[in-house]
Amino acid sequence: MEQQKRTFEKIGFRHALNGILAAIKKEHNLKIHLMAATVVFAAGFVLQVSATEWLFLVVAISLVWISEFFNTAIEELCDLISSEHDPRLGSIKDIASGAVLLAAIFAAAIGLIVFVPKLVRLTF
Repeated sequence: MEQQKRTFEKIGFRHALNGILAAIKKEHNLKIHLMAATVVFAAGFVLQVSATEWLFLVVAISLVWISEFFNTAIEELCDLISSEHDPRLGSIKDIASGAVLLAAIFAAAIGLIVFVPKLVRLTF
């Protein structure tokens, strides 16, 4: 029974990983978010952000990624429900997309709060 449970957990993890990789391959915006996150992590190391700043940066990046994954899943589901134009499904997609935009604005604000003072100190 224990072996069966471990096998099930491995399969569940594999499905989750497959979902992440499939979304990254399919969604152009996720590639942009990946590039942005890479830049933020590199800047964080170069500018030696504090542990608290890292916490805010990681939470902001995670919020954008999680929002984008939910948005992608919602869009997939809407497309599965109907291939024809339906204003209600369009509204659902717009709302999900709006959540990603809000998360990205929040993340950009956190990035500005963390990085601008450090960059100002470097230049002056």
